[in-house]
Amino acid sequence: MCGIVGLFLKDRNLEPQLGEMLADMLEVMTDRGPDSAGFAIYGAGDQAHIKLTLRGTNLDAVAQALKGKANAAPRDTHMVLSMAAADEDAVRGWLAANRPDIVVTGAGHRIELYKEVGLPADVAKRFDLAKMSGTHGIGHTRMATESAVTTAGAHPFSTGADQCLVHNGSLSNHASLRRMLEPKGIIFETDNDSEVAAGYLSWRLREGESLQQALEASLDDLDGFFTFVVGTENGFAVLRDPISCKPAVMAETDQYVAFGSEYRALVGLPGIENAKVFEPEPARVYVWERD
Repeated sequence: MCGIVGLFLKDRNLEPQLGEMLADMLEVMTDRGPDSAGFAIYGAGDQAHIKLTLRGTNLDAVAQALKGKANAAPRDTHMVLSMAAADEDAVRGWLAANRPDIVVTGAGHRIELYKEVGLPADVAKRFDLAKMSGTHGIGHTRMATESAVTTAGAHPFSTGADQCLVHNGSLSNHASLRRMLEPKGIIFETDNDSEVAAGYLSWRLREGESLQQALEASLDDLDGFFTFVVGTENGFAVLRDPISCKPAVMAETDQYVAFGSEYRALVGLPGIENAKVFEPEPARVYVWERD
């Protein structure tokens, strides 16, 4: 059992409050996932620059070594490196050669991705989620069922630029999908079935499909029970499997679209009393994208 939350802002005036609202939603989902938590925020960025979110130890030394090549913003056990897009390969090459222990949890023009073991409220506080701004974000509280309680096993998972996924459920064919995707260049950091789902969508998107098309294809190719919330640079999507045994509720207003595993995750949002509240239909893809 896990808890999922997501928030896609239509009203730009709410962007400074994105982190605060998402942090409150995560905390409400604590009893659905007290083992670990994580979130991705789509904040400021442009096509000329890349952000790498790193997780590891002794990150100050990394910042010092890459000074002049990348700007560093440390946050507890993570650090965001911002650089010119043309310098990304050089920075990744340095990390691979000098600090192979460091994990790149997320990369792209806008995404920042943080996760840790611990209660959701504690994880949000460690990374100052409440102070973050952006256009959309997704989060996850985990109760481990098929793998150990580790930071690596926490969600979200990111396997493509500005892409991430959170998942409540269990995939039965993740091993065969992994064997299919690895020769296609999809790299996995864990044995988690949810990371395979993220990799599958990254592969579909890389092949030129839209987010809508990639998720529709997953209904034929993924076996098991799942509720997915997916983030891309400009998009936010939700999909439940055809049986839909995992709980889900959504709310939409002129200001935002929100997702929660349970309605109580949404009750603190502004204007929720006037929102259109609904349960996402089985096997139907819901996508919202910004221009």
